[in-house]
Amino acid sequence: MIPSVNEPGERTIGLLAYLYGPGKREEHTDPHLVASFDSMSPDPGRDPNATLKDLQQLLDQPVMALPKHARPAKHVWHTSVRAAADDRILSDEEWGEIARRIVAATGIDPGDGQPGCRWAAVRHADDHIHIVATLVCEDGSRPDDYRSGKRAQAECRLIEKELGLHQVAPGDGTAAQRPTSAERHKAERQGRERTAREELRETVRRAVAGATSETEFFDRLAAAGLIIRKRVAPSGDLIGYKVALPDDLNKDGEPVFYPGARLAPDLSLPRIRERWSADTHDQDAAPPQAPAPAAPSGPATARRRTASAAWTAVLVIEHGDDAIAAAHIAAASEVLDALAKTSAAHTRRELREAAWAFERASRSHVRAERGHDRALRQAARDLIHSGPALGRGEDGATTAMAIDMLFFLITAAAHWHAKKNHAQQAAAARQAAEHLRAAYQAAAAQPLGALYQRGRRLGRALRQRQTTVLHQALPELAEQILAEPGWYALAATLADAEAAGHDPAALLADAAGRRELDTAESVSDVLVWRLRRAADLPADTTGMVTDAHAAQRSAQRAGQRTPGQARPGRGRS
Repeated sequence: MIPSVNEPGERTIGLLAYLYGPGKREEHTDPHLVASFDSMSPDPGRDPNATLKDLQQLLDQPVMALPKHARPAKHVWHTSVRAAADDRILSDEEWGEIARRIVAATGIDPGDGQPGCRWAAVRHADDHIHIVATLVCEDGSRPDDYRSGKRAQAECRLIEKELGLHQVAPGDGTAAQRPTSAERHKAERQGRERTAREELRETVRRAVAGATSETEFFDRLAAAGLIIRKRVAPSGDLIGYKVALPDDLNKDGEPVFYPGARLAPDLSLPRIRERWSADTHDQDAAPPQAPAPAAPSGPATARRRTASAAWTAVLVIEHGDDAIAAAHIAAASEVLDALAKTSAAHTRRELREAAWAFERASRSHVRAERGHDRALRQAARDLIHSGPALGRGEDGATTAMAIDMLFFLITAAAHWHAKKNHAQQAAAARQAAEHLRAAYQAAAAQPLGALYQRGRRLGRALRQRQTTVLHQALPELAEQILAEPGWYALAATLADAEAAGHDPAALLADAAGRRELDTAESVSDVLVWRLRRAADLPADTTGMVTDAHAAQRSAQRAGQRTPGQARPGRGRS
């Protein structure tokens, strides 16, 4: 149940005319009162002798009783209270009781003999009501409605439990500002999937993903087609910015601008600068290191590096300090934005939805200590600069690998938020994980299918050898994995790892031991990508030699060692 307290207005009659009218798209049906400060209040919707003017004058009477200079300029308080889409339809009596509890909780009409305001609750749809009040109490005083929005939210959480309704996760003030009803109606009229505010937020987030300077950030905004206005101090320093869509105009035909901070708390220019300054400070404080690797030569390389960065970040979130974990969670959001921007068509929608959902999980009251998240931010940068990926070949297969690793990263973030009682963030991370699961299925179908066919073609002796390796490395999971369709893909991967000079049993034990597998739908799928990343094997095997005898000969060249015995040559990566 969502209450939405609006900014105070000036005209009671104007709001009543809207509530009792047909709506902007004829969506209002049977407008009528369900409750009011006085059971005898006129109801223009059900009483043919009552008028909107009658109700307006009754509500405004305490305001008009004050001297003109003492009347508040904006005296109309208004909130809507909306049930969830899957809630049952509430009766008028239930909505009336909800209205009484909301005005009491917000200080509009506290009851218990305390002075209250005049108010009325109007219902013109099955799933919500509107409460209108005038902000002068019967004794001429002003109500104690400080933070009435938060107080209404808290009361709705209690109402949900008592009435058995969908329980909304409580907020903590770190969410992005919700679009107004006017913005939503405008988007519907214009045929937009999202409001202008939401489109701008997504575009700005993609522009900042992996960016390392103001110049690069603003160049990306311009390349995305946004109109940009920068705010400059008298000293000449840049202190802020706002953006607009070229086709989102006001009634005067001018672009509607939104400051970065009004899009999301972490999109203000000072908060964006924290990412860049933290990178600089972290580099200054760190001991000399080897030069950073060159920019990726293509999308497949960028996705491999993304998978590796995500794998490391999982361990940081699970075992690191809170501030550092929060930084990695925020940077994970940049990676999702970058991956969605550069993904192929068959995964783009689900990845975009995952990034959109996880945006809420990227902020909490745990202040991120930026700089420690450089590997993830570099991964986001690599993804952007490597360009769009193809949906096939090594690009497509490494996309599946990256998504698989990101799924566990986002799941770790959900667990972290849940432990901190960050209900909205945990719910957002879980929602993002479901979209990643769907994107993975689309990305992995072809490369895993090719591995499956290669595994089926392995000779009986070689496949039995990989079965022995599996039992030795993972005795508690072996039977489950052998029963999965993905076992053949894993068997092919173990054969490839052995042919490349690795110890497959050691690789397998390490891949399974570094992170729990309970959240995986297919353990064998997860192990395939972990092994192929750790052993630096090609993710796409379509063009590889598929002769099972070649793999058998490589095993024979190993000197007839027993499964699990360390082999000379390349070590584990």
